Amino acid sequence: MKRRRFLAASAAAPALITGSCSREQSIPGNILGGGHAIGHRLREMGGIPKPKRTVKTDVIVAGGGIAGLAAARMLKRQGIENVIVLELEAKEGGTSGYGSNAINTYPWGAHYVPLPGKDCLEVLEFFEEIQLITGHDAAGRPIYDESALCHDPQERIFMHGEWHEGIAPTVGLSPGDQEQFKAFAAEIERWRGRRVFTLPVDRSARDPEALALDTITMAEWLGKHGFTAEALLWQVDYSCRDDFGGSIHEVSAWAGLHYFASRTGEAANAEHETVLTWPEGNGWLVKQLRLGLPDIRTGHLVTRIEAAPGGVEVDALDASDDSVTRFTAKACICALPRFIAQRIIPGITPITSLEYSPWVVTNLTLSELPPSPGVHPAWDNVVYGGDSLGYVNAGHQSLASRPSETVITHYETLCGQPPAKLREWMLTQTHEQWTERVFSALAAPHPSLCEHVQRVDVWLWGHGMIRPRPGFLWGKERELMQQHRPPIYFAHSDLSGMALFEEAYTRGVQVAAAVKAAL
Repeated sequence: MKRRRFLAASAAAPALITGSCSREQSIPGNILGGGHAIGHRLREMGGIPKPKRTVKTDVIVAGGGIAGLAAARMLKRQGIENVIVLELEAKEGGTSGYGSNAINTYPWGAHYVPLPGKDCLEVLEFFEEIQLITGHDAAGRPIYDESALCHDPQERIFMHGEWHEGIAPTVGLSPGDQEQFKAFAAEIERWRGRRVFTLPVDRSARDPEALALDTITMAEWLGKHGFTAEALLWQVDYSCRDDFGGSIHEVSAWAGLHYFASRTGEAANAEHETVLTWPEGNGWLVKQLRLGLPDIRTGHLVTRIEAAPGGVEVDALDASDDSVTRFTAKACICALPRFIAQRIIPGITPITSLEYSPWVVTNLTLSELPPSPGVHPAWDNVVYGGDSLGYVNAGHQSLASRPSETVITHYETLCGQPPAKLREWMLTQTHEQWTERVFSALAAPHPSLCEHVQRVDVWLWGHGMIRPRPGFLWGKERELMQQHRPPIYFAHSDLSGMALFEEAYTRGVQVAAAVKAAL
């Protein structure tokens, strides 16, 4: 570290140690994601009122996340007009939801989509329909809307006292550690060359060597291959927490390798590693999906789905007045997580080994992004060595020459302990405690962060994403989850074992085709 930066770091030492804010006044903001308070009423079904009214329609879609919206949109495109979507939260989108203020829009969850590979047929078709793909070059590679391709610099990592381009922690490594990074990259290329891992997951080859990876953790696989470099282990662990909500000790090795080897997308006007993103993250895609879907009823808790003569009955509690409506339809698409579905569908086989990772997403409204040594501000910013997943900058896609005010979205997945215990703990934390937690996580690169914060809002995702623990991806339970029970059909990303846009969207399109055929 140069003398100037050493002095700057020394001056910031108290903040680096404590991560506390020196401001005397409290920082305004809210804890959001209150759907759990209503959703927990499913545990005490005796407290649900009886239906007051009946509404008849053709298809009910329970769940307004990506899978549910994709299914409803496809049904409408296939000529089925009478479709009602029921969503618990105040806005549709699920973990792809978004918020906005006077400064910018910003994500409340999923915030990008990698360039889709050739196996993502449904996603590629959708991107062409909404003109995200504007054409193809002579080689057939998609040409993407430039405004959606992440602007440079895309990623940076904070280590050794300053920011470095990219998120691979390869700065200052010993020759031995550098060799391990090269060996790991070679192993990933070996798997990528075999085209075993694809998106969607169920289009992956049933390769015996690959399937065996689902019986061990990613940590076990790394150990068996002699990968011990601290920086490499951290990067792989970060990747597993980022996509699956679990550490290398909790995630299947098949899932861990899939993260690195399945991304085969390409573009005529972008590098392979470029991602598609927007200020509101995947909320932009939510906006496209909901176009033409006028009957989305938010604030509705689905309490029962049951086959009935001539179709299906769906009961839903309206949180605004605590009344229950009974919807009758020819079919119901249950686009809810399985742990909810098996509480509200009588006779469904319970899956006892489901694990859902708790997430905390914090949006900080800033007067400006505090200066920090090294590479200029990027879209995705990660601090090496911490439990935090870093933050994305909602203002990064702005075309303003010198944007000042902005919103940064900080992500943390809670893992390392039983998810139920972590969910219980997260509900006990105050707004001040969550705020201090973010300041602590970002203290090294931004010791003066609190001086620039205007507002802090926190969203608690108790069941943020399905966790692909060993044995789940290619076990009997996930296979059982995918079996429809006409007139009840299933569509959710947990059927894939991975909470990815590509999986959720494909599930929605596929189930719409099944319902259309049945009707």
